[in-house]
Amino acid sequence: MDNINVLIIEDTPEQSDALVKVLVENNYTITGVATNFTDALKLFYENTTDIVIIDVFLDGKPDGITFAESINIIPNASKPFVFLTSSQDRQIFERAKLTKPFSFLMKPFNELEILYAIEMAVEKFYAQTNVFMSEEQDTVVSNDYLFIKKKNSLKKVAINEILFIEVEERYCNIITEKEKFVIQISLTKISNLLDKNKFVKTHRNTIVNTDKIEEIILADNLIILKGDHKINLSDTYKDFIKKMNILS
Repeated sequence: MDNINVLIIEDTPEQSDALVKVLVENNYTITGVATNFTDALKLFYENTTDIVIIDVFLDGKPDGITFAESINIIPNASKPFVFLTSSQDRQIFERAKLTKPFSFLMKPFNELEILYAIEMAVEKFYAQTNVFMSEEQDTVVSNDYLFIKKKNSLKKVAINEILFIEVEERYCNIITEKEKFVIQISLTKISNLLDKNKFVKTHRNTIVNTDKIEEIILADNLIILKGDHKINLSDTYKDFIKKMNILS
């Protein structure tokens, strides 16, 4: 499990220091602190960034908005971002709004507002609205990661590292090559969010990552996954084998 990577764009040291302190205390990883437009772009492209917190004004100029405009127009570069400002200029707000930020917060920032804004940005960016507000759900699924709510922070799990997922009452156990995670989500819900060409049901209680299959023993209704994990294969769900490239 990895921490969420946050890039901070803020030219006031006491403000950036306060942001770093709050985020680190809540298990977020700071990929960098930029004080100007050029450094912001450099850090953004050189580091893995999951979300950006942007001061609207850098050295008296609305370069924070310029940064947001820049990452919005480049294909596959866009990431969720949150504006932070002390400006009450309506024209500045209207220009910032056009970049489609996920929150627009006023300084001095409130700790919970920042943490909630990050959650909401991840939810909205991956179009799974109100996920973290629900008692029935605590996970956002993107193409590459699961974002899992843990207290006041989010954690991410690489989807390509998942071996299998099994249901246990109201929870799902997500088994990766290194760790096990327990999340409150139904197997049907998570199955609908994952790539069905890669993640297939092998039993009514189990989903398997086909990339991790090392052996299928049809006589024993058994699948062997990487790491010698043994999974039951129900007759009902054997059809997926026909879609696999099998040399005879």
